[in-house]
Amino acid sequence: MKKTLIAAVGIGMAVALSGCNEDTGSATDKDTGAAESKAPSAGSSQSSAPASPSGDQPLFTGWQTQTSQKHHFRYDVPAKAEKWKTLDEETALSYTDENGQPIVVMTAAGNYREGGCASSPNPKAVGEAGKGQLATVGTTGGGKDGSLQENARNWAGNWGFAAYGGADHKPKIKVSQAKPWKQGGIDGYTATAQVTVTNRPSSCVPPKAVVHSIAQKLPDGTMHGWVIYADQGVPKALTDAQIKKIMSTVRSTGS
Repeated sequence: MKKTLIAAVGIGMAVALSGCNEDTGSATDKDTGAAESKAPSAGSSQSSAPASPSGDQPLFTGWQTQTSQKHHFRYDVPAKAEKWKTLDEETALSYTDENGQPIVVMTAAGNYREGGCASSPNPKAVGEAGKGQLATVGTTGGGKDGSLQENARNWAGNWGFAAYGGADHKPKIKVSQAKPWKQGGIDGYTATAQVTVTNRPSSCVPPKAVVHSIAQKLPDGTMHGWVIYADQGVPKALTDAQIKKIMSTVRSTGS
């Protein structure tokens, strides 16, 4: 039986792009300005990566490996001692619309520094999204709509919008143009969303955040995404170098 943890935040979609996610159905987005993108993308076809980017063993000693058979991604996060926790592969993290329907969903996820103070800038967040983590990573997608470039931007923008305010407290978002991502058996695209949080009810809520996505297409035409969203501007936030190191471990499980 699947375990589902829903974060009911009542949001609209984030960017004026089409997106595909088999868990949410149609994803034609309302325009919130996020598509006006100039933020730089972290990661490209020139990104450095450790050797042998395949298999179910971590690429860095002591790290934890997470696998999504559904979305055909495998990646690593730092050890438990560094405050990282991997969730059951089928545990779903989601944000919903005003009708309670999920519009962004991720599985095969992991959290960084879970259990701190209530850090969600959206007061309606519950479940995994409301446990005070400073970063979350996971996989999404499964549809055939749009291009890989559009979906890379869509996933980055939508998760930034959902996780850092939603429709009630719209964050300001700039999404980069998608850039090629060729490593770990993936021939896809990556995009970055820079988020400025507009609702800060407490010092736990970050002033800004960053979201990175990696999109790949399988032979059957379905598109799948890997996403990390991370608080910025708060103590113990992930650095750009730490995020890039995690991204360097992302690889395909094959089709």
